[in-house]
Order: sequence, then C-alpha cells, then structure tokens
Amino acid sequence: MIKTGDYNILKVVRKVDFGIYLDDGAEGILLPKRFVPAGVNEGDELKVFVYHDGEERLIATTQIPLGIVGDIVKLKAVSVTPQGAFMDQGLMKDLFVPKSQQLNAMRPNGEYIVKIYRDEQTNRAAATERVEQYLSNENLKVKEGDEVDMIVFRRTDIGYLMIINNEHTGVLHFNEVYRSIGTGDKFKGFIKKITSDNKIDVAAGKMGYNRVDDEAGKVLRLLKENNGYLPYNDKSDPEEIYLFFGMSKKTFKMTIGNLYKQKIISLEKTGIQLLEN
Repeated sequence: MIKTGDYNILKVVRKVDFGIYLDDGAEGILLPKRFVPAGVNEGDELKVFVYHDGEERLIATTQIPLGIVGDIVKLKAVSVTPQGAFMDQGLMKDLFVPKSQQLNAMRPNGEYIVKIYRDEQTNRAAATERVEQYLSNENLKVKEGDEVDMIVFRRTDIGYLMIINNEHTGVLHFNEVYRSIGTGDKFKGFIKKITSDNKIDVAAGKMGYNRVDDEAGKVLRLLKENNGYLPYNDKSDPEEIYLFFGMSKKTFKMTIGNLYKQKIISLEKTGIQLLEN
C-alpha cells in the first residue's frame, strides 16, 4: 500500500530515458531522471517521497519536503483561489488547503501553522489550519524527563503554547526562554513537569547535565576564540551572559562549574581562564 504524502521504500522495476519506475504493484511510479541517484539499478530499493503531480498521477522524488502526513509545520501560501490555498511544501507541486480547512481567509505570502493529512476519499495529501482538533493531553504518550520535538504554537500571558510531538500541548514559560522565538519555530526540548490534570510544562534543550555537556563545547570554543579568557563568571549579569553565550545564567554556572571540576578552566575574580593542558 503506497503512502501518499509520506516516505516509501520501493524497488526499482525498470529504467527509461526519463527516469526509473518503482514498484507499486501496478504500472509503477515514476521517479524523474533528475532525482535518480547515481548508480541505481533494477532491483535496488530507494527511499522516496510519493505525492500526486499536477495531473494527479502518483510521482516519486528524492527531494525532502517541509513536512509529511501527520506533521504540523509552518508553511507559506503561494497562491489563493476561491476553492482554497496552495502552500509551498518544498516540492514542485504545492500543498492544498481547502477553504473549509482555513480558520480565516489565507493570503498569498502569509505563513500559517497547518497539519498535513491524507484525504481518505482521494488518498491525496492536503493540509488544514484546524490544528487543535488533533491535539490532546487526555492520553499522554510522554512522561517527565522525555526529550520531545516542539513547535511554537502561540504566545500566551505566561509563556508560549507549544505543540509536543505533533500530539500534545505544553507551556514553555517565559523564564525558560533564553533566545528570540516565534510562531512556527521548531526545536527540541524536554518534559519538565506534568500536573495531575495532564497539563505539561516544557523546557528547551536537553535535561540537566546533558544540556551542560552541549554548552561546554560552546564555552570552550569561545574561550579559544578569545585568547583563552572571557570576562564572565557566576557574578555576571544574566542578560549579559545570555547575549554573549546564548544560555541562561543557571546553565552557564553549571557548565563552568563542570569545566572547573575537570581542571579545564580556572575561575578568576573577573572571568574564566582556559588552562593549558
């Protein structure tokens, strides 16, 4: 069964001048010549993205789309008709958002959060702006400490409402935001807290010392780029630390503390010094 709007692993059944045909149990799906990897032969298997072309025929590509069926992504509308809007999905054919699936009238060049789905009647991939109907915290598939994929959904009074793993919602509180973010931004984070009524608090980056391990490399690189010395320590202003290092003061203190214990840096009155090994 071919999954349209998604990746499929298909076998090469024959070559032609304009590409290769992949096995779909029928006449085959064309992978145009410009997308055929070098050295491919009949019998080989390829991972391809399958969608409908402009003439509604199934076609394959090795291009990477901006999203697949099930994903929630931010896409730009490239054109609008009375029937709906067409979104740039990073492929030769745009992704259709029916008029009935728009919250408000979409405009050309506008950017919108949409969920990609597969129409059950036509088997075509399409998108909807009615994202919240697909999100629920009733039956959670995550637990505290889990690393998750997050998308910024919208700003609230206490922080940002985040979409978690395309299924749940959680809040990234303002005191956990250490860089400029906006609607549609995607990044990894972790589940910080789950309340008794399944409300979720999240944080960006990795949990605990996993986060410190990532930031240690950044601090060392900056030290080397500045002749082994930086005028920042645990007394420095949190805003100054964030502007220079792109991390919270708490993470900075944990990071330099770890580097100090490993005897990689020394802690001076006015900053940190890289030790010679």
